[in-house]
Amino acid sequence: MSSGNEDRIIREKVTPGTERTIVYLKNLMVTVYDFTNGPAKSPDLPHSHPHEQITYVAEGELIFFKGKNEFHLSKGDIISIPSGVPHCIQTLSGHVKLIDSFSPVRKDFLMDKI
Repeated sequence: MSSGNEDRIIREKVTPGTERTIVYLKNLMVTVYDFTNGPAKSPDLPHSHPHEQITYVAEGELIFFKGKNEFHLSKGDIISIPSGVPHCIQTLSGHVKLIDSFSPVRKDFLMDKI
């Protein structure tokens, strides 16, 4: 992937079976997550953050837990997560690719990388 902004692209292995590519500008961040270790036996631990998030499912199938609700998502689906709402996922297929957009930029993702 090349965009002419290589200084603002970070590729990293998050955990075994999970890779993340981060692209960011001053006020917007997009991450591409590749999960290749599914299906998961249980959901990830819920987390929340002050950032607004929109997630697009590019590949695979998963359950998205948002607050007290569960959503069965597959390729082509999209979900929004308001600031501060606890959420997590459980992959249902062997490969899941998610494209997350965040505003403002998640500086916690950039610590020690720039």
